[in-house]
This record gives sequence, C-alpha cells and structure tokens, in this order.
Amino acid sequence: MKRFFRLCFLPFVWLWKFLSTGITILSNLLFISFALMLITVLFYTPKVTVPAGSALVLALEGNIVEERSPMDPVAKIFNNLAGVPLHGETFLQDILDTIDSATDDNRIKLLIINPNRMGNASLEQIRTIGASIDTFKKAGKKVIAVGDTFNQAQYYLASWADKIYLHPMGAVDVHGFTVFRLYMQEMLDKLAINFHVFRVGTFKSAVEPFLRNDMSPEDKEANRLWLGNLWNAYCADIAEHRKIEVEILNENINKLVSQLASVGGDRSQLALATGLVDGLKTHQELEQIFIKMVGPSIDKSGYNRIGFQEYLQTVTPSYTEVRGKKELIGIIAASGNIVYGKDTVGQIGSDDLIKRIRKARQDKRIKAIVLRISTGGGSAFASELIRQELLLAKKEGKIVVVSMGAMAASGGYWLAADADAIVASPVTLTGSIGIFGAMPTVEKTLDKIGIHGDGVGTTDIAHFGNLTTAMSREEASAFQMDVEHGYRQFLEIVALGRKMTVEEVEKIAEGRVWDGATALKLRLVDKLGNLEDAIAEAAQRAHVPKENGYYIDLTHDSYLERFKRIEQPVEALAARLVNSSLFPTMLRQSLVNQFDFLLQGGDPGRLYAHCLLPGSTTTFK
Repeated sequence: MKRFFRLCFLPFVWLWKFLSTGITILSNLLFISFALMLITVLFYTPKVTVPAGSALVLALEGNIVEERSPMDPVAKIFNNLAGVPLHGETFLQDILDTIDSATDDNRIKLLIINPNRMGNASLEQIRTIGASIDTFKKAGKKVIAVGDTFNQAQYYLASWADKIYLHPMGAVDVHGFTVFRLYMQEMLDKLAINFHVFRVGTFKSAVEPFLRNDMSPEDKEANRLWLGNLWNAYCADIAEHRKIEVEILNENINKLVSQLASVGGDRSQLALATGLVDGLKTHQELEQIFIKMVGPSIDKSGYNRIGFQEYLQTVTPSYTEVRGKKELIGIIAASGNIVYGKDTVGQIGSDDLIKRIRKARQDKRIKAIVLRISTGGGSAFASELIRQELLLAKKEGKIVVVSMGAMAASGGYWLAADADAIVASPVTLTGSIGIFGAMPTVEKTLDKIGIHGDGVGTTDIAHFGNLTTAMSREEASAFQMDVEHGYRQFLEIVALGRKMTVEEVEKIAEGRVWDGATALKLRLVDKLGNLEDAIAEAAQRAHVPKENGYYIDLTHDSYLERFKRIEQPVEALAARLVNSSLFPTMLRQSLVNQFDFLLQGGDPGRLYAHCLLPGSTTTFK
C-alpha cells in the first residue's frame, strides 16, 4: 500500500522539485540581470556623434547656478542618462565649456540660443556667457537666438546673437529693474508683536520691513544708485549688440503704452518696429531657415543639429582634472545665505564651507584658493568663522582670491575682506558694511488671549532672551552694545584687510550697497572680472598655470548628508505655511526670499550681517 501511495505522489514530488529548482534559477537570473542592468546604468556612457556642419542648440533649462545642488545619487544617474538637468538647474561652467569647445570644433557651424525655459540668471552670469559667445563669433561662426517670448534676462542673453527671431504671438518684455519688498509693521502691530531691532548704519535696510510700512528715503537713495548703474550697464550692452542708441532704447521703453497703441497692441510687431528683434518666425519657418543654413538631419526629420546636453557629454569639464599636476589652484563655489553650522540646499553653512577651505589648506599641492561667492550675507558669527579659516590658509602660505558673483555683500564682504585680491563684476552688488540684531517678543499677543508670563530668577538678567516677557531697557541696551561692537569689528576687519583707515571705511559703510564698478573706485575690490579672471589673478600671484585650477567639492558622504538636510523641521514648517493657499505665488516668493535667513541656521548671538538678495527681491527677469 505504501508503495502504491509513493507511486501516486511521485509525479507531484517531481513537479515540486522542478518548480522549486526553476524558481531558484529564475530568481538567480533576475538578480544577475538586475546587477548587470545596474552596472550598465552606473558605468555606461552613451556614445554621442556630433554631425559635421551642424548647429549646436543651447536650450537652457532652469536656473543658472555656480554650485551644483546635491540630489539622490540614483536619480542623478537616471537624469544624466536622460539628459535632464538636475533640480531644474544648469551649471554655469557647463555652458561655458560647451560654447568654448564648440568654438574650436569644426563640426559646429552655428550656435542657436533658445532661452525659453531658462530660469533665474544674474547679469554677471549672462555677461560671462556673453564673453564666450563673443569668442565663438570671432571664430567666424554665426549665432542665432530664437524665443517664443523673452523676459529681461532671456533677452539680455539673446542680444549677443547676430540675429534674434521672435514668435509672431510672442513679446519682448524689457521694462526696467525695480526693487520691491514687503513691509509689515502694521501687521505686527495688529498681532501685538514687539519686534525689537538693533542696527548700526543709516542704509542697513534688511530689517526695515519689520519697522515700517514703506521704503525709507535712505534706502530709496541707496537703491536708486546701484539699480541705475546696473540698468545703464544692461541698456548699454543691448544698445551695442543691437546697434541702436541707448537714449532711443530707453525712450521706447518709457513710451510703451503709446508705442503699443501704434501697432494695434501687437507686442511682437512692437519688438520688430523698435529693433529689438530681426524677424517674426513660427517654429516651422525657423526650421526651414536652419535647414538652409546647416542642412537637413540624417533622418530628414529636421535640421542638422545637436543639443546642449548631448554635446556636453563630448566635452572635458574645466577645472576637474588634477592628475599629473604638482601645483594646483583650488576653486570653491558657495551660494546662498550664510548660516551657522551645517548648510541646507541653497545655503552656505559655515561648517561645510570651512571643511572645503580646510581641505584646500591641508593639500600641499594647492598653492592658491579662489573662493567664488554669491551671497547677501547672513550670520555674522558664521561669517567670522569662515574668515578665520581663510586667514589660517593665508598664514600657511596659500594665496586667497575672492571672486564675487551677482552679490557678495554684508556677511559676504565680511569673509572676503582679508583676501589677497578681490575680483568683482561691474554688475556685482557688494559692500553693505553694517550689522543688526533682531528679536521679537510676544507678551502683548499673549495678553490679548489671556496668557500671562511670570516667574523668578537667580539674577537680575536671568529673564534676558525670554520671548514671552517685555524687553527691559537694560536688555535692549546690552543688545545695542553687542550690535555696535559687531559693527566696529566689521569696520576694523575691512580697514585691516583693505589697507584703509577705519574712518575711510566708515564713510562708505553704514550698510550701503555698491555696484562693482563703484566699489572699484572706493577700493572695496581690486579689479573687475569674472571667475576666470580671478583664477588668472590667483595663478599669477601663486606662480601656477591658470589651467591647474580645479573645483573642490564635498565628498560623496557629505553630499548625502546635505541631501538629507534639504528641509529641516523649522524650514519645513515655514515652507508649509507660506506655500499654503493663504499666500499668492508672488507674495509667497517675496516672503521666502526676504526672511529665510532668519529661519535657517540662526546666528548664536542673534547678530546678522545681511543684505536682501537682488536676484530674489529685485526684478531682473
């Protein structure tokens, strides 16, 4: 009987063994396939062929940045394979490398600029790209700019082209620069919040939104100066590129309403009539123009071209190769508000920047450090910590050159003052030598809802810093003395670093912002130029070839740490608040841009050397 049952169940046993073995083999095959696919994704680089006589299409995506944002490594891999820029951003050096490589590439006949999807970009960044475009044109190659519509930044870039074509339903929106801020004294009064502000400097206006309902006359005076200088530079460049008079350009802008009426409200016709564009073309018409210039593509689907992201894969990135070089120039890029401690995305954390400076300082091959900064300042304590690390690098024999981006003001100037040389663009905003402290108290707000604070302490000053009690005269006096001491320290740092007297610095301080060209006259900077010029300056001073520069980035682990810190709890709460439907988009953006420096990495002593960023609260776009 047992034999009978054994024979009956034998086929099922064989079937089970077959299935279990098959499942094992299948799972192993799947694992091997996944491993091979992962290895392929990690190490495979698609081969890019550049067609002969082709057009390079520079279609920029997102904001133009000078410091790459950290991101999930897996997402980064797939984005690279797909040719998608990271976090909606395009690295400035990638743009320059692409144009410079195409200049010497006989396969590239034409450069097409398409800024339709370009986000924020500073005047200084666009000028730097423009210099590379000029070199491309000097090589005898043509540049065409196309756009469905152009805002002010997009049109500024397009102006470097030989020809500009606009879509018949598009517009060129060149209307002027403005400073716009939100003021909230009335709101704070209604909420019964006492916002105690302590500052030194007539023009230190970063805290004015808490104290007033409008812009002060002093702030208007200071803003008119640098804003006018930047606008004049913008108009002068466009007038030169478009072969029109600056006066005519400004007159056409000021008479927009009457000019628009003369063409029946057609903004594209207005752009053509005023010489801002060379023609109105649909996408299909542009396609035919480019086919005549560079011929059809191999598959006859369009004109002979290669995209920016594709071409970039054929280019060797600048300032990344160190093999075989015994002497180096370390390049460190830092953008955003200066915060105490570790940074978050879009911020300069003192801990992280000091690590990079220290890495350069301890590397015997590095003879010079070029610190590329774009910041409106922030924590005074964090700025001093960074400055001390730079001083130590100088003490150990390193040349330190600061390259100023769109803005290097207040705390940014604090840490830059001791550099061997400071290089700024004519349209850089710098200075803002001043300091302030701020602390709200909510005792009146609590009183309104029936909450009252009371208690005892072991000393007369034990209650200092309590947000739920009224600020005493003694506490306010102590806070003001802290600010005045910090201001004197700032003046002395600048005086010593710039080889000036404190009295000379004081005359150009008080929180006043200066454009780069004016700052040169005031001896706040040493020369005008971009990052490349700063590297050349460092190379000359350190007797190192300028080609030996390389970017000092955070390690892989540090990038992962920064990715994890993308949104800290306090910032997350603030983000959720201002991102709610209570705040319209423009209002929400203004709030974040003006006050995020108070939320992220607060100064230990509540003292700030900060200037509101122009790229955020000033309309350039």
